[in-house]
Amino acid sequence: MSKPRALVTAPLRGPGLDRLRDVADVEFDPWIEYQPIRLYSADDLAARLAEVSADLLVCEADECRGPVFEQPLRVVASTRGDPTNVDVDEATAAGIPVLHAPGRNADGVAEMAVALMLAVNRHLIMGDRDMRAGTVFAETIPYQRYRAWQVAGRTVGLVGLGAVGRAAMWRFEGLGMKVIAYDPYQPDADSDLDELLATADVVSMHAPAIPETAGMIGAEQFAAMRPGTIYLNTARAALHDTDALVEALASGHLGGAGLDHVQGEILPPDHPLTKLDNVVLTPHIGGATYDTEVNQTDMVVEDICRLLAGERPHRLANPEVWR
Repeated sequence: MSKPRALVTAPLRGPGLDRLRDVADVEFDPWIEYQPIRLYSADDLAARLAEVSADLLVCEADECRGPVFEQPLRVVASTRGDPTNVDVDEATAAGIPVLHAPGRNADGVAEMAVALMLAVNRHLIMGDRDMRAGTVFAETIPYQRYRAWQVAGRTVGLVGLGAVGRAAMWRFEGLGMKVIAYDPYQPDADSDLDELLATADVVSMHAPAIPETAGMIGAEQFAAMRPGTIYLNTARAALHDTDALVEALASGHLGGAGLDHVQGEILPPDHPLTKLDNVVLTPHIGGATYDTEVNQTDMVVEDICRLLAGERPHRLANPEVWR
């Protein structure tokens, strides 16, 4: 039998890519290699599938709906943890399995949470700015301006104990911190939210952005945090009320914030968050590691191989299509 043909528009890396090439003829055309980036609309993706006669699709951010599912596809594999670029209902109606890669970037995002905590707590951005500008010694010396409490012995509260929360847990513990966690869906989470907010010196958000969690940290919750608390969000900005966060920071109630995501992905230059010295902002890069690409490759290729062998994939977003 001839090999199936795979159109790959996601960044794949490592031994998993070689394994995919063993079982399929691969048209490898990842979106991330284009400047500016190239993302296919559903119509363009369907046309590309037809052009290369692909029956396997591995994607990350291209629009998978409508005409895509009119192609003779055996599987769609989204390398995202949650396959939000795929209309899973339409795929299910077409009888097409949808694979995904939960937890692919858990270690990278957890590392970002630790990095943001240290950057905020130890004033790394301001110190770097002083060094570059030659303003180290002014009315005060840096030892006066940038003193901080060490994190060892402090308490960090994790809001969400999924893959990223668990990856963050042992990293914070490795710094000598006490870790408490709130997650109503995880039986081993040991705190309720009110207790966590009242106890933690650092609050780190790792909950999914779903309707139940939208705006879960607002003015009341920020006020309930201890004075000087550091707030971290490496998940999604939808989890908090940004205006309430700005107010809590500007008032001095919060000690600082480290944010790897904002609504709409960018901030206008005059946004209040950009004016606060106790805030460290990064452009949604927690998962931007080469290891994430290796992980997602291993996950989706393993399940493609299982599917081709007639075995049930491990990470199936629409299990109802599997008979």
